[in-house]
Amino acid sequence: MLMALTMEAQTASIDNSSALKSKKVQVEPSYAWSISEPLGLHYESTIDTLFLNYHKESIPSHQSNAWATTGNFGASGQNQIFFERKPISDFFFEDAIESWLPSVSTQRYYNTRIPMTLISHTTGGNKYSNQDRTKVTFSGNVGKPIQVGAAMDYIYSKGSYNYQADKNFRWSLFGSYIGDRYEMQTFFNSYNYMGKENGGITDDLYITDPASVQGGESKVDNKSIPTNLIAAQSKLMGQEFYMNHSYNVGHYRYQRDSVTDTIIGRTYIPVTRFIWTFDFKNVKHNFLNQNAVQDTLQFPNTYLSLGGTDESTRFWRLRNTIGISLLEGFNKYAKFGFAAYGTHEMRYYKQVADTVSGMMLPDGLQQLPVQVDASESQQLFWLGGQLTKQRGSILTYSATAQFGVLGDVAGDIDVEGNLRTRFKLLGDTVSLTAYGYFKNLAPPYLLKKFISNHYAWDNDFSKVQRFRLGGILDLPWIHTRVNVGYETLNNYVYFNSNALPEQAGSAVHVLHASLTNHLGFGIFNWDNELNYQTSSSDEVLPLPKFAIYSNMYLKFKVARVLDVQVGVDCNYYTRYFAPSYSPATMVFYNQREVECGNFAFADVYANFKLKKARFYVMYSHANKGLIGGNNYFSMPHYPLNPGRFQFGVSVDFVN
Repeated sequence: MLMALTMEAQTASIDNSSALKSKKVQVEPSYAWSISEPLGLHYESTIDTLFLNYHKESIPSHQSNAWATTGNFGASGQNQIFFERKPISDFFFEDAIESWLPSVSTQRYYNTRIPMTLISHTTGGNKYSNQDRTKVTFSGNVGKPIQVGAAMDYIYSKGSYNYQADKNFRWSLFGSYIGDRYEMQTFFNSYNYMGKENGGITDDLYITDPASVQGGESKVDNKSIPTNLIAAQSKLMGQEFYMNHSYNVGHYRYQRDSVTDTIIGRTYIPVTRFIWTFDFKNVKHNFLNQNAVQDTLQFPNTYLSLGGTDESTRFWRLRNTIGISLLEGFNKYAKFGFAAYGTHEMRYYKQVADTVSGMMLPDGLQQLPVQVDASESQQLFWLGGQLTKQRGSILTYSATAQFGVLGDVAGDIDVEGNLRTRFKLLGDTVSLTAYGYFKNLAPPYLLKKFISNHYAWDNDFSKVQRFRLGGILDLPWIHTRVNVGYETLNNYVYFNSNALPEQAGSAVHVLHASLTNHLGFGIFNWDNELNYQTSSSDEVLPLPKFAIYSNMYLKFKVARVLDVQVGVDCNYYTRYFAPSYSPATMVFYNQREVECGNFAFADVYANFKLKKARFYVMYSHANKGLIGGNNYFSMPHYPLNPGRFQFGVSVDFVN
C-alpha cells in the first residue's frame, strides 16, 4: 500500500513537472525607443535584428544614394542628397565622420524583459586591405522600470589604397528608469577615431586607364598607386554625458470590479511634467603631417610651421534645459500637449596659438591674413515652446519654436514642425505628412574665426536663413512613398574652391523629390529609390540631379526555418562637380574642375537568418571592369573600393 502511494506520488510529481515544463512562460515583447531634443520626447525605434539588406551596412558608398567619400569604410564622407544632409555643426571636424559617431538622436534605449546581447562581426578584403567591424550591445532590466545597457563598436579598415587606413573605437553606457512619476534616460558615449590622410591619388589614370601610366601594363596593384600624402593623419576624440529627467504630477485612476465594487487595478494619469536635460560634450581634433615637403605642397598656404604640421583644436559645451509640460490625454479635453522651456549653454573653443605675428618670417611662410584669439568662451540662452499631439488615428502633429535671447544667438529663430493625417482610400489607410521649418541662425563660431597652419579666417557673417516646406504621401497598397520639398537659403555658408568658408550673396533654391517603391510577386521582390534634386546655383551648392538605388532579390524560406534573401543591388547618380576634401580640416569644399558620377556600383549578395542568427555573403562592386567603366570616383582623386568579397554574422543572445 505504501509502495503504491509512493508510486502514485512519483507519477503525479512527474506529471506536474512535465506540465510545468510544457507551460510556456509569458514574456512581454521587447521594444526600443529613442528621444528627441530638447525635452526628451519618446519616439519608437527598432532593435537591430532584421536580416533584409543586412549586407548594405558594410559598404562605404551606401551611406546614402549619393555619397561623396574618401573611399574607405568608416572614413570621411558627405551626403549629396541635400534634404538628408545635416547643417554644419559647432565643431565642423566631426561632420565628415558624423554617420559613424553616436549622438542623442541615434541613442537607443531598450526594454527587453530578459537580458539581451547582440554581437556582430563583418569583414572583407584581404590581409592588405581588410575591413573589419565588431559590434556588441547588451541590455537588461532590473525589475520593470529600470534598464541598463552597454555597447561597443570597433571599426578597423586598412583600405584598398595606400595611406588611407582608419580605426574608430566607440563605447557607451546607457540606462533608463520609467516609473509612474519619475522618468530618466541617460548615456555616456566615448569615441576615438584615427584616419590616415592620403590626399587622394596623384593621377586618376591609374584607375581610368592604367596602361597609359604603366608603360602598357593594364593591371594595377592598388596599393602601389602613389598618393599625395604619405605621413598625415587626422584624429578625433570625443565624449558626451547626457541625462534627461522628468517628474510627472498627476493622479491615479482606479479600476473596480463591477460585481464586488472592489479595486482591481490602478493607472497613474500624469497631468504636468517638469523636465531637466543635462548635456556635456567634449571633443578634440588633431591633424599631424610628418612629411614637411608634402605638407607645404599639398596646401595653398603655410602660416605657422615649415617642418610639417602637428596641431589640435578643442571644443566643449555644457547645456542645461529646464521645461514644464502640460501633457496630452490626461482628460478627454486635453487633445494636445504643450511645453515651455529655457536652455542655457556654455561653449569653449581652444585653437592653435599664433606664434609668428610680429616676427621675421622665413622663406616659405606666408603672413597670417587675420588675427584670431587662441581661446574663446560663449554664454548662450534660448527660450522655446513645443506643441504636440502624438495620439489619434486621424491627426497628429508636432511643432517646436526656439528663440535666442543671449550671446551670439540673440535674435536667432528656429521654428519647425510636422503634421500627419491618415484616411481611407481604396480599402487601405493612406497617410499624408506635411513638414517644414524656418530658421534664422548665426553661423557656428568656427566658421567665423579660425586659425591653423594652413587655413585662417575672420569672417563677419550674417545670420543664415532657411525656409523649407514639403510633404510625404504614403500609399501602402502599392508600397509607395512620395516625398516632395522645396527650400530657400539666404546667406548660405559654404566652403569655396580655396576650402575657406564663404557666404553666398544671393538666395539659393533647392527642389527635392523622391520616390520609394516596392514590388513583390511571390518570392520575387524589387525595391527602388529615386531621387531628383536641383539647385539654382551650382557654383554655391552643386548637387547630382538624379540618384537611384535599385535592389532586385528573391526572398524565401528553406525547411521553414532559414530565411533567405538573394539578390543584386546597385546605386547610380548623374555627373556633377563633386566636392573636394581638405585633410587638414576634414571639410568638403567646392571645385569646378572635375565632374564625378555617371557610374554604377553593384553588389551580388545573399542574406540569411536562422532563429537568432543572421549572416551574409557578398561580392561588392561586382560590376567593376564589366559594366559602367572604371571611372568610379565619388570625389576628385578618391576612387571607391574595387571589387571585394565580404561577409558578416550577427547573433542575438537572449539569456
